[in-house]
Amino acid sequence: MMKRLNIIASLLSLLLLIAAGTATADATVYNWSRYDLSFETPDGGFVTYNSNTRFEIQWEDMVMTIQLYSKDKGDEKKMLNENLQRKALGYNMYDLGNGKLKVKGFKKTYSITGTMPDGSRAIIADLVSKHQNLIVEVTVNYLYGNRESVEDMIKSFAENKTQQPNHERKRQKVQTRQKAKQQDKRDKRQQEDTPRPPAKKEKLYDA
Repeated sequence: MMKRLNIIASLLSLLLLIAAGTATADATVYNWSRYDLSFETPDGGFVTYNSNTRFEIQWEDMVMTIQLYSKDKGDEKKMLNENLQRKALGYNMYDLGNGKLKVKGFKKTYSITGTMPDGSRAIIADLVSKHQNLIVEVTVNYLYGNRESVEDMIKSFAENKTQQPNHERKRQKVQTRQKAKQQDKRDKRQQEDTPRPPAKKEKLYDA
């Protein structure tokens, strides 16, 4: 299945997403310079997680998570559609339907929509890069009435191909999804044996 980019702690100070300004009076543009990506969100979001390969931001009425993966060899359409189905079922989503989103500048967009157990809506989209070995997976959980805003956020994703590639990413180790799951299990066992530190808000780092 898809391969997940391994987080390298020593590079945290070199990354990540930075608030680059506002595209409109009520929107913020984020730049993920390591991967030459940018995207736009409504103002007022609270960043809850920010690492090499994952970014989360939430508002009162929606939450967006971005997870980066590397591409896997094989039937791309079949693998990504199966992955979206598994993700949706993992959230216990129902009333599933294939999304019709197209994100300009990306090779292909695969998406699925549905309803969460609490009645809120959700969309999961996999954006396939044209320029690098990368899949951008965007998951948004939102309340009814925010569909247009959610689609605008996903459609705002862009690859800044005019910029020089960040060659540091070539040093990143790539894992298969199977190995990543095995590592997750080991990490969970280790966490069970280690007291949890208090939760803290991640900072945005200037790449």
